[in-house]
Amino acid sequence: MGVIQVQEPGLFTTVQDLGREGFGPLGVSASGAADAISLRMGNRLVGNAEGAAGLEMTLLGGTFLFPDFGATLDGKPVELWTAFESRPGQALRLGPTCSGARCYLCVRGGIAVKLFLGSASTHILSGLGGHDGRALRKGDVLNIGAASVSSRERSLSARALKELQARKVLRVTPGPQSDWFPESARRLFYESRYRVAEESNRMGIRLEGAIVPVPSGGEMISEGVLLGAIQVPEGGKPIILFVEQQTTGGYPKIANVISADFHSLGQLRPRDEIRFERIDWETARALLRKQEELFASD
Repeated sequence: MGVIQVQEPGLFTTVQDLGREGFGPLGVSASGAADAISLRMGNRLVGNAEGAAGLEMTLLGGTFLFPDFGATLDGKPVELWTAFESRPGQALRLGPTCSGARCYLCVRGGIAVKLFLGSASTHILSGLGGHDGRALRKGDVLNIGAASVSSRERSLSARALKELQARKVLRVTPGPQSDWFPESARRLFYESRYRVAEESNRMGIRLEGAIVPVPSGGEMISEGVLLGAIQVPEGGKPIILFVEQQTTGGYPKIANVISADFHSLGQLRPRDEIRFERIDWETARALLRKQEELFASD
């Protein structure tokens, strides 16, 4: 088993896999990679199962030393979306983002940490999972799991990269309380541009922009909520529920980001501008099928 030593952790780097599904009734959100598409693709490139744990870096990457594994870098550029061999003692350094909010480091064999509820993902709010339930710090040492396949160089096709690029026009379906909002409020929501607020985090993406009028008597009994739900609290500023969202909520939900666009949420940075496009259920299902068919291809 090899190890990775953290020389510089970056701004906010955590161990993440595809999350822990099925524990919402117990009050535990799925957590997992903010951009699951990127993590899945990175694991495919290095020959792992798509759900293997990797490192998720936010806005500013870190520096990692591979004492027993290494990297053939030493100042030489490394292409994105590419698997590469490494040598002992080399350091992999990642700088600030040029586009998007997050990048993923996947290693053959995956990051080996103790599972919590069947997942390696770090749940920051509860301090559970991942590496001691927290973001990485300088000097941390991470184990690498046993590899099940031999290594070979792989890269992402131009077609796949184009199909999977993050979107700023997020496609949505109507939320369960969509009809609570008058037509004028729904029209305002779909015609407006919103800016991602600085206060956004893995629990919720807060938006600044047009104020959506809250329905008269908008209080409601709390109910289960899902990733991508767009709720409108008192004050009228929409919030997109994200990977560490609360599992119940008492605000009306005007729309829900479709599953095929979840990965785009993970690449939103503070001050990014977005807007919403309403589509029907069948189109949403077709887009997800198309995305999964792409993953199933070579």
